Amino acid sequence: MTEVTDGDDGSAEEARRPSIAAVARDRRVWLILSVVAGLLVCCCSAIIGSLVALSTGLLRA
Repeated sequence: MTEVTDGDDGSAEEARRPSIAAVARDRRVWLILSVVAGLLVCCCSAIIGSLVALSTGLLRA
C-alpha cells in the first residue's frame, strides 16, 4: 500500500485527484438537479395554492 507523502520520492504524484472535467461534470449534474428540484417545488406549490383557493371558495370551478 502506498502512502501519500510530501517528500521528494514522488509518491504524492501517484495520488489520484479528480480531473477538472470530472469536477465540472459533477457541478453540471448538481446544477441540473437543482433546476429540476426548483421547477418541481414551484409546480407543486402552484397546484397546492390552486387547491387551497378552490377549497376556500376564492375561485369558482
